[in-house]
Amino acid sequence: MKQQTPSPLPSLRSRVVAVAAAAAVLAGVAVTYTLQAAERAESADATPEFGLDRGTLYFRSTTESAGRVARVPAAGGGGGARTTGGPSCERFYAAAGTGLCLQRRSGIPPKSYAVVLDDRLREKRRIALTGIPNRARVSASGRMLSWTMFATGDSYAGSSFSTRTSILDTRTGYLIKNMEEIPLTLGGRRYHSPDVNYWGVTFAKDDNTFYATVSTKGKTHLVRGDMAKWSATALRANVECPSLSPDNTRVAFKKRVREGTRDPWRLYVLDLRTMREHPLAERRSVDDQAAWLDDDTLAYALPGTDGRKQDIWTARADGSGSPALRIRGGSSPAAVR
Repeated sequence: MKQQTPSPLPSLRSRVVAVAAAAAVLAGVAVTYTLQAAERAESADATPEFGLDRGTLYFRSTTESAGRVARVPAAGGGGGARTTGGPSCERFYAAAGTGLCLQRRSGIPPKSYAVVLDDRLREKRRIALTGIPNRARVSASGRMLSWTMFATGDSYAGSSFSTRTSILDTRTGYLIKNMEEIPLTLGGRRYHSPDVNYWGVTFAKDDNTFYATVSTKGKTHLVRGDMAKWSATALRANVECPSLSPDNTRVAFKKRVREGTRDPWRLYVLDLRTMREHPLAERRSVDDQAAWLDDDTLAYALPGTDGRKQDIWTARADGSGSPALRIRGGSSPAAVR
């Protein structure tokens, strides 16, 4: 009887390949689990007792519970007792029972979303976006929403950036994905250029009129837009990130006061009736779309100290007084009146 020859043992190379394949599978499982866990954490709604209440200042916390929406009483100059329990956002704004949360999730490639929230900060609608979240605004009635994403670049200080700005009508559900197609009048004439960029929308009380920044040929302009007519007209040069006052008579904005990327801006207020402007008492360079807490006070974020990423400061809209530290460790201020 012929004796059977035993099967040869797997070669060293085969064993290495098998181990590597198993490790790759495990790594893939771990990455998938990590990304899914992160997604679940970032999509969590606010805690049940945390909602949009009048007389409250909301903001994005940059210290404890970093990235989550927090709140303090709007009255008083101090920080007040901070309550954290809102959703996780890169940018946040709210008004009249509607919140807008811009999220950015890790992954390959990273994903961004505009999340529409109700008065209890629960998710109502989610819109997938491309780019890096940058600006967010809600009209006073809560109907009109707008957000700006950096498509390329991540700073307005340089020249190599591109933005994409969207508008959502929450009443009709109509979404304008990119404002760049809106007919623009500049210098009294219909203007066409492939480099036109819009950002920093702010809405009037009528939910039809809006103001925004448009840039072209290396210059920025304040434009007034009309949603019904779907048109925009340039009003003034060297205006960025406008913010309309609650009484709709003035626009706060950042003005370029020096060239280059080092401390290029200063906050100003423009009277829309007289078209006269004046600087705020804040002399530091503010790269933010300032928010009106009331008709007399503006809030904005600046780089923090003592290891904090950002702090929220306030200044009087008439240019008097001195800037005051309002919230340590915060950004994206929004006063719900």
